[in-house]
Amino acid sequence: MLTMPMNAAQLLFIIGSLILLTYFFYPRLENFFIFYPEKTIETTPRDQHLKYEEIYFETTDKVRLHGWYFPVEGARPTILFCHGNAGNISHRLDNIRHLVANGFPVLIFDYRGYGLSDGRPSEKGLYKDGLAAYDFLANRKGLSPEEIVLFGRSLGVAVAVEIGLRRPVRSVILESGFTSTREMARAIPLFRPFSVFIPRHFDNLKKLPMIRVPKLIIHGTEDELVPFPMGQKLFEAALPPRYFYPIQGAGHNDTYITGGPRYFQTISAFIRDGIIAKDPETGGTQHKE
Repeated sequence: MLTMPMNAAQLLFIIGSLILLTYFFYPRLENFFIFYPEKTIETTPRDQHLKYEEIYFETTDKVRLHGWYFPVEGARPTILFCHGNAGNISHRLDNIRHLVANGFPVLIFDYRGYGLSDGRPSEKGLYKDGLAAYDFLANRKGLSPEEIVLFGRSLGVAVAVEIGLRRPVRSVILESGFTSTREMARAIPLFRPFSVFIPRHFDNLKKLPMIRVPKLIIHGTEDELVPFPMGQKLFEAALPPRYFYPIQGAGHNDTYITGGPRYFQTISAFIRDGIIAKDPETGGTQHKE
């Protein structure tokens, strides 16, 4: 059987077609790989004997979101917790319980399409969701910017960074964060050859230098999903005051477990005072002027 060799025009046509297909269909493909929402609430704060308020609020594009607000007696900064890409808020209750036990009120909410929240997730949608959660604290709870601390985990880092760009806050905590979707694709062998064509969505590396409030960046040294060097890159891109807290031996989802009491002591000191002293024994935190 004879085959005709491919000429330059045919090769250019194929390459051009692949680029166009990537451009038009990538957003849907990206959403498929990024968002893993679960609708079922597996447990509630009541099951864990936590004092809480069940809340609903709307975004600017009229999507109804669901969340839990955990009050704490006394005037303390409130943590606005932006969770990762899978599950829903019921899967973060153990982490929230520890934060509340350390004396901080917390608002955690589900993005559109997650848990009891309406809609379907998207990058722009998640940003609107985060801003609506902030506005809930500012308008319905009457909190000032000095009383709001953003806490983003994994995908939630992108949401916290966007809020920090558009709303005034006391400080920002970013845990297990990635730099951008393009760099994440580059870190995955299957997608590495095509990463040059992938847009820089969720571009935390570009946005972070524009946030001027104190920042605490946390990353597990054995993170199996988001490479540890990405956490280092985010720290290096951030403007002072900035702190980096590497948790030795921690993976992607067990930072607060592996970190133990020191993890919560570090976060508490940062939220309370905005500064962290370097651990003389382990060098667990770093600060660069």
